[in-house]
Amino acid sequence: MTGRNRPSGQAPADAGVLREIEMIATADDGLALAGTLTLPAGLGPHPAVVCLPGSGRLDRESNAGRLRMALGRPLATALAQRGVASLRYDRRGVGATPGDWRAVGFLDNRADAAAALRGLRARPEIRAEATGVVGHSEGAMHAMWLGAHEHPAAVVLLAGYARPGESALRRQAARLAATLPRPARPLLPLLRRIAARQLTRLAATTTDVARLGGTRINARWWREQLAYDPCADLARIQAPVLAITGEKDLQVDPGDLATIARLVPGGADTRLIPDLTHILRRDPGPASILSYRRQLRRPVDTDVLTDVARWLADRLH
Repeated sequence: MTGRNRPSGQAPADAGVLREIEMIATADDGLALAGTLTLPAGLGPHPAVVCLPGSGRLDRESNAGRLRMALGRPLATALAQRGVASLRYDRRGVGATPGDWRAVGFLDNRADAAAALRGLRARPEIRAEATGVVGHSEGAMHAMWLGAHEHPAAVVLLAGYARPGESALRRQAARLAATLPRPARPLLPLLRRIAARQLTRLAATTTDVARLGGTRINARWWREQLAYDPCADLARIQAPVLAITGEKDLQVDPGDLATIARLVPGGADTRLIPDLTHILRRDPGPASILSYRRQLRRPVDTDVLTDVARWLADRLH
């Protein structure tokens, strides 16, 4: 249960370990980003991080309807147990944050992430000079930009790519197609042609929302995400960087870890985790998106959460 379901604004979550406060971060256009500020036990002010989720209609727990990533609360708990506070928030048009998520662009999400970081730094419970960012998937891309432009004290990238967005998408599509069941593989040439046509149509759109294949999609988000190249931002990050990617990540090339280490001026602590997938669960079987539903019945990998929390605590305290 998140704090917004409790009758009071502040309540103990795990006795003696952490407490949660409902928090509003004000976006550049005045919109109220609703979130949860998780504080460690003990007197503050505390070091802290903003937690940035992946792509889609995600709430503060990284959940989208029945697709429950369930990353927010476990990460906040792991951080609080090591004395690090955290803020997680609902995307526009999701949970307690107003708006239409389909009309929100990739750059809007980035601007909201910056607003959340500023709001966190302004809290009296937080040490402003000891604030960092943790991003997963799309959130990792925004963490790279924040690392270059908002000067956090530490940056954690979970499953973040280091190449132009269109290149990352094409690589992702090829890897996902390769995991299709054998009887469907003769259809791959046709599927590639359809995907290429859809990508061309998407690039030609000019509205926030467009209809492709009978489905309404967040077209501006796609155009902006495909155009973003994180390499220049990686080369400007002065803070310590931890980059973690799973060996069985189908959406992100594990080889991009070497690019991150090369581009970040001070180097980066990069970790390739055996059997870890894009959704931060370990799976000993063949890498396949078809196994995601089964993987999501299990919690996020505890070792990953522990490593992230320990690394951040060492650098922010």
